[in-house]
Amino acid sequence: MFRRRSQDEQVSTTTAVLDDQPRDPQAPKGRPTPKRSQAQNQRRRTATATTDRKAAARQAREARRVDLAKQREALAGGDERYLPVRDRGPVRRFTRDYVDSRFRVAEFFLPIAVLILILSVVQVAALRNLSLLLWLVVIVMIVADSLVTTLRLRRELRRRFPDKNTRGAVAYALMRTLQMRRLRLPKPQVQRGAKL
Repeated sequence: MFRRRSQDEQVSTTTAVLDDQPRDPQAPKGRPTPKRSQAQNQRRRTATATTDRKAAARQAREARRVDLAKQREALAGGDERYLPVRDRGPVRRFTRDYVDSRFRVAEFFLPIAVLILILSVVQVAALRNLSLLLWLVVIVMIVADSLVTTLRLRRELRRRFPDKNTRGAVAYALMRTLQMRRLRLPKPQVQRGAKL
């Protein structure tokens, strides 16, 4: 890079420059300088394309809307081609199926939380104490179910996908268990109790 050229290279370069027409230092290599009229036409074309920003923004919005519609359809139907990046691939598909194939305690958290909230508002002291006990039981059950799910899912992922990147799949599964089954996206593709 910073070494001196050999004598042969210097001689061949100087003879090539003397033999050919001198090159314009402003012109890019590999093509001749365009004529003035061509350069002006090209500048006008690029100028008119950039001044119509409203039309370009409208086209971009329309393209984004079409992409989002395809993603919504894919989330409802499970079409892998249009799913968001976080939901694509065989590892994520298996993770979703693994979560959807069994009952999970965490998916009932929201209805149980509403019930506990109602019990805690009631003016009866026994029901308030029951609501506190229920909170404790529900939290312990969710933590225990999440630990069991984590251990079993990791084992299954290592067995089924030994050469694939399974990073983030367990967290993805645990987030899916917190959602009620009918509200999960992508929609569940397997029935409960299905063998995987």
